[in-house]
Amino acid sequence: MFLTLSAMAISACGGDEKKNECVLPTVRIDTVRHAGASVLMEFPGRVVSAQEANISFKVSGTIARLYVREGDFVKYGQLLAEMDPADYKVQLSATEAEYAQIKAEAERVISLYEEGAATANNYDKARYGLRQMEAKLRNHRDQVEYCRLYAPYDGYVKTVFFEGRETVAAGMPVVCVAGDGIPEILVNLPAPAYLQRETFASYEAEFNVLPGQILPLEFVSVMGEANTNQLYPLRLKLAAPNKDVAPGMSAWIIIKGEEIRSDNVRIPSTSIIEENGRSYVFAYDSQTQLVSRQEVKVEQLHSDGTAVVSANLKPNTLVVSSGTHFINDGDKVTPLARISETNVGGLL
Repeated sequence: MFLTLSAMAISACGGDEKKNECVLPTVRIDTVRHAGASVLMEFPGRVVSAQEANISFKVSGTIARLYVREGDFVKYGQLLAEMDPADYKVQLSATEAEYAQIKAEAERVISLYEEGAATANNYDKARYGLRQMEAKLRNHRDQVEYCRLYAPYDGYVKTVFFEGRETVAAGMPVVCVAGDGIPEILVNLPAPAYLQRETFASYEAEFNVLPGQILPLEFVSVMGEANTNQLYPLRLKLAAPNKDVAPGMSAWIIIKGEEIRSDNVRIPSTSIIEENGRSYVFAYDSQTQLVSRQEVKVEQLHSDGTAVVSANLKPNTLVVSSGTHFINDGDKVTPLARISETNVGGLL
């Protein structure tokens, strides 16, 4: 069509020498748009408990009794396990006796000092010695209390690592408790995705066990340091409770980001002219109807017929998108009328 129109324009100029004006070439005009692109990433994820803790004794000893089994529901503060406290109680009794003796002696020296019958040095020793003994007493009382394990929150017993009458060291996990709150989804982000985290705008999840359902998610946290696999753990949670989603399930996470802005622009790929290894476009001035050739650098070509270029072109600038091979820099052209969406083919 454009070839025919251009040929007609040329023959009209050359065939009638008496005419003062030539028929202007007819070209198609399109608008330069910003090269913004939306972030859309997908990653596998795994449903985990929002809270999960390995509960351990703070002291070493022999487990006297376990009060729960795997799968049991527990309430906050419920007794989970108990260690034989006999050795720690003996230690506490000795400390209590020692404390009573030192306290009596300290009170005697303090009383004498207040009466002027003891030196300041003896007063300080008595006072500081009593403080040290009080700290020792508190520590030994705590050790007796540390022989009991309690549930840190409402939840389920996920794992019991030991049986009764086994000896455990301080800090060794005895019971794992998973919280009863809304579960979370754990996603491991590769470094390139982690660097784009500020653009993340929304999160969704698809579950194999829930075909056809897409559940919205909310951001919880992202680890600022990579794990041993050089991945950054991202934690999300369901936006609303769902009884069909349980820890251990697999999910496919869709992350949508805000539009990324750059200095590049998007134009129809048909606007680009290749010449001597360089790329050009014709910018159109709607006031003068003149075109001017401008060099561009093609950054990307897309399958939708557009190209991303870096150039001195601003968004909303007009460019020639068809008929570029029949015009020259500085030519005056006639824009092709746009086709109406309600009058396709110009039949009305």
